[in-house]
Amino acid sequence: MKHVYTSRIALRWGDMDAFAHVNNTVYFRYMEQARIEWMTACGLDKFTDGTGPVLVNTHCNFLRQLRYPDQIEVKLFIGSPGRSSFETRYQICRLDENNGSIPCAEGAAKVVWVEYAAEKSVHLPDIVRAQFNGLP
Repeated sequence: MKHVYTSRIALRWGDMDAFAHVNNTVYFRYMEQARIEWMTACGLDKFTDGTGPVLVNTHCNFLRQLRYPDQIEVKLFIGSPGRSSFETRYQICRLDENNGSIPCAEGAAKVVWVEYAAEKSVHLPDIVRAQFNGLP
């Protein structure tokens, strides 16, 4: 896996649930935010040919609770590409001024490039493949 992007996020009060910790579904939003920021930074958000990314699966392992007003860092990693897809992995860490970076969750998502109208996978565009330089 190749580290390609890090996003820093300030947690919001509304991210928490009735148990006073960040709701489990919100972790997926944090991963999404890092992925979208990375794709935008690489110019992977400007396709006008009717193709683009979709997620076919995602998961998250919860290691520690997050609470407002935590600050987090989401590290995004990408794996070797296939014909039309690639794996992404995420590490979500709470930033603590006394203890440094504390791992709180690990997740993953498989991204597939599709033709939206046909709902079929297509080859990854060259601009997407260029992001994988240095991977086997």
